[in-house]
Amino acid sequence: MARSEPDEVSAPGEMRVFWFLLLTMVVVVTAVTLAVVGGGGSAVLQDVPPERFTDPLPAARPVGRADIEALRLPMALRGYRMVDVDEALSRLGAELAERDARIAELESTLAGDRAAAVTT
Repeated sequence: MARSEPDEVSAPGEMRVFWFLLLTMVVVVTAVTLAVVGGGGSAVLQDVPPERFTDPLPAARPVGRADIEALRLPMALRGYRMVDVDEALSRLGAELAERDARIAELESTLAGDRAAAVTT
């Protein structure tokens, strides 16, 4: 009895699955490549304006306690944006210095008025 050699022909469905998977892989790789490259330069992405702090502190009046409690600074990758924090603290520092100077002026005026009232 002669042995027959096994056929190297695979099942008909295996070749269809192979070609389907190969085609799917080519489509996915092409889509990812086009997404990364940007579609060949014809679809240029617009520059996004940086997220900037819109100063919620009132410009027309002195800053109050409610303004400070409502102050929310935008987050950045490593915490708060340094520029926005510096601007807010600088503004608050300037207003506090102005108030301290005004309070000192009023206290000295009051002390002078009291001294004048005591001597008369």
